Amino acid sequence: MYPRLVARALHCAAEGFATATIELPGSGDRPRWPAVERARADLRRAMEAGEPVGDEIIDALVLPLVDKAVPEWQAALDALLPLPGIGGPVGYSGGVISIGTRLAVVEPRVSAAVLFAGSFVPRAMFEEARQVTIPLHVLLQWDDEGNNRQAALDLFDAFGSEEKSLHAHMGGHTGVPQFAGDAAARFFTRHLT
Repeated sequence: MYPRLVARALHCAAEGFATATIELPGSGDRPRWPAVERARADLRRAMEAGEPVGDEIIDALVLPLVDKAVPEWQAALDALLPLPGIGGPVGYSGGVISIGTRLAVVEPRVSAAVLFAGSFVPRAMFEEARQVTIPLHVLLQWDDEGNNRQAALDLFDAFGSEEKSLHAHMGGHTGVPQFAGDAAARFFTRHLT
């Protein structure tokens, strides 16, 4: 995911925002995480067999990532916000929608978020989504082969934000069009400047 993360960060930086990105726990050059690796393998097996992906697989894959990544993002904000030339308000843009959902609930420094509805969502996240009140700009790839489109729509509906928008585009998981990134940048400009 590194090239996509860097491209998103560079795009935001070009719009004048200070940016930071964190690779997911257990991904990229980070140490492997055996429990998540097993859950990923279970997910691949279920998808290759054409079987439904059960809640136990989704929970085993996503909830540990949320539990570890959200405190990492909070620590990053603790380290970055005091630096010269960096301050709030803070926007979050991320690919695992459950991480962004939890962060929007527990981190008051985040005042707007761009979320990508392209990952599996544990049922527990729907209750957390109801607690989200910040403005949201949600991107959904309509033909995402690994995404449960209806779950993404249900999660969007559950968000408690008064200002939320859903932007659906044709294409697979990694096919987010450039103009969608431009619209997300305009969203941040509106809410963070």
